[in-house]
Amino acid sequence: MSVDLSLYRLILEASFIVQLVMIILVVASVLSWTVMVIKWRVLRDTRVATEEFEERFWSGVDLAHLYEGIRRKSEVSGLEHVFAAGFKEFLRGRKQRNQGGMSLGESAQRSMRVAVSREVDGLESYLTFLATVGSTSPYIGLFGTVWGIMHAFIGLSGVQQATLAMVAPGIAEALIATALGLFAAIPAVIAYNRFSDDIDRIVTRYDNFTEEFTSLLQRQAPVSEETA
Repeated sequence: MSVDLSLYRLILEASFIVQLVMIILVVASVLSWTVMVIKWRVLRDTRVATEEFEERFWSGVDLAHLYEGIRRKSEVSGLEHVFAAGFKEFLRGRKQRNQGGMSLGESAQRSMRVAVSREVDGLESYLTFLATVGSTSPYIGLFGTVWGIMHAFIGLSGVQQATLAMVAPGIAEALIATALGLFAAIPAVIAYNRFSDDIDRIVTRYDNFTEEFTSLLQRQAPVSEETA
């Protein structure tokens, strides 16, 4: 007697719990791939914007002119946000000339660090979702597999003579849950590691810019105070 072990038939005839596990894993996989595509685009655009801004910044452009151009934008993010936060604080401190013992450079550096922290929070958004999918999907699939195998053997309890053809469909449908768990987990783990590395590189560039820009402002501070 032949047994239909096609993938479509196995999924349709799986027990309710196994089908529920499959649905959860498919939804998790679709959502994780959506997050991966969005995050890849965001990080790509951030890298390009960072390179373009650094090229403009170190080209010798007037900082006040550069700041005014950024300030007129409706949305500012990335390294532009870091620069604008630092230069804004620098201008505010130069006008007030009262930093409570803190130099203009230190005050600007503090503002830039806050801006960097906010940018990092934005870049790291949804990374925890990828980590969760990558770490839990195999176990969810394993649960479906164990349940399916248990259900298959329970079905043999009232049979006088068990054959491989009788238990094969139940085991096969259970193993599909494991496969789906790995299918959801592996890309999520790879993407999480890749995106984490990309974010670390971007943050390093932000930190380096913060230190270099702070040194530049500290050199300009005495001149600004003398002309004030």
